[in-house]
Amino acid sequence: MQNSLHITRKSASNLALAFALLPRGKRDAMSALYAFCREVDDVADEDSVPTAQRRAQLAAWREDVRIACDGRRPGFVVNQELQPFILRHALPFDLFDELIKGCEMDLDTHRYATFGTLEQYCYRVASVVGLLSIEIFGYTNPACREYAVELGHALQLTNILRDVRGDARRGRIYLPQSELHRCQVEESQILDCEYSDRFAAVARAVADRARTHYARAKALLPAEDRRAMVAAELMGSVYWKLLLKIESSGFRVFEPDLTRLGKPRKLGLILQAWWRHATRAADSAYGTA
Repeated sequence: MQNSLHITRKSASNLALAFALLPRGKRDAMSALYAFCREVDDVADEDSVPTAQRRAQLAAWREDVRIACDGRRPGFVVNQELQPFILRHALPFDLFDELIKGCEMDLDTHRYATFGTLEQYCYRVASVVGLLSIEIFGYTNPACREYAVELGHALQLTNILRDVRGDARRGRIYLPQSELHRCQVEESQILDCEYSDRFAAVARAVADRARTHYARAKALLPAEDRRAMVAAELMGSVYWKLLLKIESSGFRVFEPDLTRLGKPRKLGLILQAWWRHATRAADSAYGTA
């Protein structure tokens, strides 16, 4: 099994990108947390492995991280590397459990009836990561927890829009069925990657919901904790730019290439986030057109 540093370096994740703004100790902690998230997500997404086997593997990860949270010796290398940060930052097992429950949802749930049912999934696979992360970043105002939840929803909904094609090729549709019905889009059209104005209307509803969460996160971030949340704010700005790019394309997310930001754009966002951090900017770089 690979160690945390190797997993983080191997990934081109925007989450890993945000670590550049953190001091060494917090960067190491976030690399270890990211490696855990990557490992359990990969277990759930490995479609070549029978579902029952993946479920057993996730159960093993749950028990091993429980051991790490209890202060005993975990068996998995990634959890061994994560454990010092679990103990240092008092990361609760309940949040790791929720994250694994989110991964388990991907084993069985390939459709979501409404935005309400999708919200639980977004909370588990994204907001929970935010709640763990802010414990590492450090904060003083409990409102940061609400901020993490809202930003997690915003990022995950953006991710869902970006990944419609890839998810469809695996038989998964995260766009709420209620919106498909409202806009008269058949599931088969999504699975066949068929673009239409009706599909764009569904995507617009998801984008509008994401915008609402970005706006809530922006409003909820306490001023006294803004500097501590610099990495989270960078994530918000990166995914906000992705959302704007998806919107400007008319939601043409069925194209073979994922919507991405180029390296120069990402570097610019890092520098912008650093500057906003250094100058104590009083507003977030997302949530406005």
